[in-house]
Amino acid sequence: MSKKKNSELSNKLADIVVYGMQEKKASEIVKMDMRDVNATLSDYFVVCNADSNVQVNAIAKSVEDEVSKAFGYDVWHKEGQGNGEWILLDFVDVVVHVFKTEARDRYRLEDLWGDAKVESFKSA
Repeated sequence: MSKKKNSELSNKLADIVVYGMQEKKASEIVKMDMRDVNATLSDYFVVCNADSNVQVNAIAKSVEDEVSKAFGYDVWHKEGQGNGEWILLDFVDVVVHVFKTEARDRYRLEDLWGDAKVESFKSA
C-alpha cells in the first residue's frame, strides 16, 4: 500500500476516533498530524479530556466501538484502563490519548509535539 493511500486511511481512522469521542461528550478534542514530525511512527495522535474517570473510560470504549464498527479493527495495544486518568489506545497509524482533565494539563502532549499540525474539534 502506498504511503499516500495509507495516509488517507489513517486520516479516516482519526476522524472516526474523533466521532467516538464526540459521542461521549469529550472536551478539547484535537487531531495532531504527526506525519512530518521526526521520530514518530504514527500518522496521527488524537487527544481529548474528560472531567471524571467514568467519562474517560466511556470515551475510550466509544472510540473502540466506533473503530470496530467502521473498520473492523481492534485496538492493537491499550494502556491505563485501570486508573481512568489517562487511557492510551494504539491503532498503529493513529494513537488515541484520553485524559482526565488534570492529567492532560500535567502532561501537555500538544507542547511536547509542538511541531505537529493541530486541528481542533467541537464536542458533540
